[in-house]
Order: sequence, then structure tokens, then C-alpha cells
Amino acid sequence: MPLRIAIPDMVSPSYFPAIAAVELGFFAKEGLDATIELVFPVTKTFEELRDGRLDFAGGAAHAPLYAFRDWAGCRLLCALSQNMYWFLVVRKDLGAKRGELRALTGLRIGAAPGPADGLKRMLVAAGIDPERELKIGPVPGAAGVSFGLAAAKALEEGAVDGFWANGMGAEVALRRGVGTLVVDARRGDGPKGSQHYTFPALVTTRKSIDERREEVAAAVRAVVGAQGALRSDPSLAAEAAKRHFPPAELALIAELVRRDAPFYDAEISADTVHALNAFARETGLLVRPPAYEQVVATRFQTLWKR
Repeated sequence: MPLRIAIPDMVSPSYFPAIAAVELGFFAKEGLDATIELVFPVTKTFEELRDGRLDFAGGAAHAPLYAFRDWAGCRLLCALSQNMYWFLVVRKDLGAKRGELRALTGLRIGAAPGPADGLKRMLVAAGIDPERELKIGPVPGAAGVSFGLAAAKALEEGAVDGFWANGMGAEVALRRGVGTLVVDARRGDGPKGSQHYTFPALVTTRKSIDERREEVAAAVRAVVGAQGALRSDPSLAAEAAKRHFPPAELALIAELVRRDAPFYDAEISADTVHALNAFARETGLLVRPPAYEQVVATRFQTLWKR
């Protein structure tokens, strides 16, 4: 049977190296038959990994803690890219400025379970109470489709006043003239240190690492190979996306990958894990910070660089 890899957002640049690793043949080069599928939201993605229905999952690096308490039973294999990777977009008519989080007061902001943690913590760091000063909730119609596209549609229709979502959703809203970009988390628009709260990671279970070590190593090599290929030639993104993206978004993905390509680095540093664990503790997902090797599958570190 093919390896099952799932991500919580498909029509998106967020986890694109995982898509490219499958669709550009990097898993096949390792002798592995693999498929990539959508399992939304990210909390469910990691529940399915825990329950043995998936072989690998890509998602926000803090989100495994929803299914694997205190990191027991899973490990991060590599980063799909660096830094927290969501965008905050609000209605254009509000006139909000870049970095102006106070502009969210009283608004309805759409955010998915898991990613919402990053937005809420960022607001707290900016002195804003995310439970009282605004409303953060689901986006209508997001189940079973790309969250970012659903968020952009909801913004255009007036169902939300803003959203916290992937780069594709942000790009669509900006190009349609219905949204204004307030925060690009990856590039440091939020409060100090917020870009390091979390990052997209490839994850598997301890059981898979112990019982299928060579297969797991091959998966890491496949992702690292895809990252390198996309850094060298972002236009490959269109080929990788053609089976999964609608035509309008397919036309955008190469440009979004070009922008993100400098962040396509598989390394998970000690500082990255320290920041990740601090964020997880602040959001109530972790009681005490574990050691680096309790979070990261260190036996695969040598595979992160080509």
C-alpha cells in the first residue's frame, strides 16, 4: 500500500515541500510509493497519525501536542520551512495599517483550530485580550476545502471581517481588492519573537521511527530534495500542484513559492525547539519543556542538508 501523508491545507504554500516531494517524484526516487491528502483541521491530522491511519503528517509543529501529550509517541522529523507562516488580512475598507493589531478590536476574525493559537498568543503579547476584545472563530464552509480560499471567500461575502490563514488565501484576498495585509508572521510583522512561535514540520510516530527507520529516513530525504529543487527553480511548483489546485490558484503558486523559497530549510535548531516549547506552554499545550531529543528525531539530523 502507498504511504499516506496528510496535510491540513492543500491549496496553499504552507506545506508545499511535502506536496512537491510526492508529486515531483522525490518519494519515488527513494523507492517509496506515496500519496498526499487533505485532512482538516490540523488537530484531526495529528489524531489520524496517532491512530495509525497515516504514515506521516505535515502541519504546525506545536499541533502534534493536541494528539500526543507532552510529545509522547511522536517526533518532528524536519522542518518543511522556517518560522510561523500565517497571514492576518482584514477588510480593506477598515483602513488598517501593516502591523496594527489594535485594528482588530471588535472584529470577527476567521481562524482554524491550531493556527488560531498563534494569533491568540500574538494578540496577548500585544496587550490585546483575544477572548474579550474581538471574536476569533471558524470560517463558514471551510471543511473539506482549502481553509485560505474559504477564508478569502468569507471575507469577500462579509461573513468575517478578517482572517488568519495561509499565503494563498491572503494573496487571493489582496488581488481581489477585498483585503488589507496586517501581519505577515514569517517576516516579523508581529510582536517581538512571534515569528518563532511555531513552523511547518513533517511528523511521524515513534513506532514508525523504531520499526521502519529506513523508510522514515527516505521520507526526510525526499522532503529535503523537494525543498532544494523548489529553491533552485520555483517554477516547478506549478507541475507539483497541477493535480490538486484549481486553475486560478495554480497560476499563483509558483510566485508564492518563489517568495517562500528562502525559508525552505529542513533544520530544526535547539533555539527553534526552545521557542516552540515556550509557545506550547503559553498556550496550555505543554506543562514543562522537554529535552530537544524528546521533540525532534535526532537520528535524522544529518539528512537535513544536501
